[in-house]
Formats: sequence, structure tokens, C-alpha cells
Amino acid sequence: MRRLTSLWVLLLLVLISIQSKASLGSQPSAEAYVTLLYGDEFLLGVRVLGKSIRDTKSKKDLVVLVSDGVSDYAKKLLQADGWIVEKISLLVNPNQVRPKRFWGVYTKLKIFNMTNYKKVVYLDADTIVVQSIEDLFKCGKFCANLKHSERLNSGVMVLEPSETLFNDMMRKVNTLYSYTGGDQGFLNSYYPGFPNAHVFEPNLPPEVVNSRPVPEMQRLSTLYNADVGLYMLANKWMLSYYIFMQTRESFGSLCRTSLCDRIRHLYYRLRSGGSLTYTGVSTSSSIGSSHQFSNGTHSQVPIFLGGISVVVCFMAAVVSLAFALAIVPRQVLPWTGLLLMYEWIITLFILFFGGYLHLIYLWGKTTATQAGSLSSNPEAFDYDSGKGPEEAGGGEAGGTGVGGIGKGKGDPEEKAALLN
Repeated sequence: MRRLTSLWVLLLLVLISIQSKASLGSQPSAEAYVTLLYGDEFLLGVRVLGKSIRDTKSKKDLVVLVSDGVSDYAKKLLQADGWIVEKISLLVNPNQVRPKRFWGVYTKLKIFNMTNYKKVVYLDADTIVVQSIEDLFKCGKFCANLKHSERLNSGVMVLEPSETLFNDMMRKVNTLYSYTGGDQGFLNSYYPGFPNAHVFEPNLPPEVVNSRPVPEMQRLSTLYNADVGLYMLANKWMLSYYIFMQTRESFGSLCRTSLCDRIRHLYYRLRSGGSLTYTGVSTSSSIGSSHQFSNGTHSQVPIFLGGISVVVCFMAAVVSLAFALAIVPRQVLPWTGLLLMYEWIITLFILFFGGYLHLIYLWGKTTATQAGSLSSNPEAFDYDSGKGPEEAGGGEAGGTGVGGIGKGKGDPEEKAALLN
């Protein structure tokens, strides 16, 4: 009987242990990624953000705070994507002078009251994660980065939620000035010393981190909150270094072989006051420093080329604008849309008009090379102009390296050579 009782007790302890482990496993993690969604308009942005975080193999909770403007269908989609959907009420913007789209942005302050998490990383719904940012959870009590004339940017933040901190903010929302009329301006006033905070260093050894007090504020590197322009054009962690170098070399060679040459030709033309000649395109010794072929003729830029270039430039600008309008999505915010339009128009215009200039350069190079090759054969020029070799140059002094020897203008062999 005692043995049976001990077996029952042991079995009960095992069941309790299994149940406690299961309950612990079902509890949310102590850290989470958080974003906000005010309506269905930016549903796609939140879904893309969640996909980019999951692609980094993160195990942190994904929490989206949704207002009454989000439909049940959108909530179900987000839950299917792995988001924890938490419904919140909007905080009224106390500023009378503000953009219309900032009517509910003070709601972002509610992330400071998510006390069921030890630390959260807040990401705006228009951001995307391009590589793991798990080291942000090592940051101090409040972290963000400086943008726009040394001001705190609230698009990417790391914070330790606190009810006391949140209540203090709510007491000051009506008194602290907001230079934007929204949450970002308020946070800049609430953390006035933020520009002087130390930069977050994620690679510090643990013993060094543990030996220091937890900082109240830390500044994040631009790598954690880069603009779209920086993403598209510069950083090696965003673009493959090889692709970046190849692109830079392509644009560099385009400038060296077409645009810069064009500018240089125009400069020489203005200085000389005459027509522009093609120079530096032939290795033949028959083209001298005066940009003149040995028979005294010039290879001139056609008069109509300038007008054609103006028309092509205008067409390249119109086509670039049309492509940019087709590429840039309509869902983006106005300033983001303008930035994207600017970058796409400039890039496409450089490609289109730069390609045209490169074709003109190749055509001019071919023309000048052909003229240079003809100038190395004085008999051809002499026959074509109706002069003999003696009339054109006369002996070694006026020849071009052939010793003044030539055929008469009626020689049938010379006519055959010209026809070939």
C-alpha cells in the first residue's frame, strides 16, 4: 500500500512539472517588436515589416497595436502572419496647430505603458528590417537615433516600458512643446538631453556592460534607421559591395566617356570661338595638336546636333517622370513619395540621356577615326580634291611620311583603290 501511494505521489509530481513547463512555454517572451496600425491603409506595410523580421529568424514576439479604424479582416490577416494583435484607444493630439494626418500620432506614447514586456523595439509601419537587429535589445532604457538637424527620430526606438514613466508623459502632453505637432516633437522636448547621449555600442564585452550602470538614454547608429536613399545608393550592408562597385564604375565611365567629354568640347569651342573638333580619338600621328588632319581639313560637329540633343534631353526628362510615376506606390506618405520620385527621376534621366551622349560619343569617335585613317593616305585626299602630290605638299617637306611619291590622278590603280 505504501509503495502504491508513493507511485501516485511521484506520478502527480511529474504531471505538475510537465504542466508548469507547458505554461512557461506558452507565456510571451520578455522582449518584443512593436508597431502601430491606425487603419487598413497601411496593412500591407505592417505585413511586410513582420515578414522582414521573421526572415532574420527572430523568436521575439511581434505585437501590433491597432485602433478602431482597423477592420476585423485586417486583424485576422495579421494574426495569421504571426502578429499579436492588441486593441487600443487613440490618444487625442493636444496641439491645435498640426498637420491633419497627425491627429492620432500621440497614441504611439502607449508603447511606454506595455509593462507586460521588459523591453520593446518599436518600428514604424513604413520600415523594413534588412538584417538581424536583435542586438538592439541590449540597448539602455531609451534609445533612438538623431536625424533632421540633430533631432530625435521616433521611427525606430528601444525602450523599457514603465507605468510611472507613461503617467509622467501623460501629465506633460499639454504643456511640453512639440516642434512637429506630433509625438516626435513631444519626445524631443521630453528628452532634452538626448543629443548629448552616448552612442550605443552593441559589441562591448559583457563584463564591460555589467560593470557600468544602465544608461538612461543612448543614441543609435544611422545603420539602425537609414533613409531609403541611403538604402538604395550607399551602404554595403544594404547593397552587395560588388554590385555597388560595379554601379559606381559604370556611372564613372559614363561620365568620363560621354558627359565630361561633351562639356570639355563645349568649353574648348567657347574658348576658340570656332567650331569644335573631335580630338583624342585616333592614335595616328597624322592628327596634330591643332586638332587638324594632315590635309588641312577639320572634322566639325554637325550644326543640327545641338537641337537634337535638346529634344532628346526633354524626352528623357518626360520619360523619366512617367516611369517614376508608374514605379512609386501611391500608399506612401507625401514627403516619402517626393523623395522616391526625385531619386527615380534623377537615376532614370542619367541612364537615358547619358546613354544618348554615349552614343554620340561613339559616333563622333568613329567619324574622326575614319577621317584620321584617310588622312594617313595623302593620295586619296589629293585625288579627291583634283590635286597631284606635288601640288598638295611637294616632296618630303610637304609629305606625310611617304617620301613625296605618288601616282598621277589618272592612274587606274588609284581609282580601284578608292573604290575598294
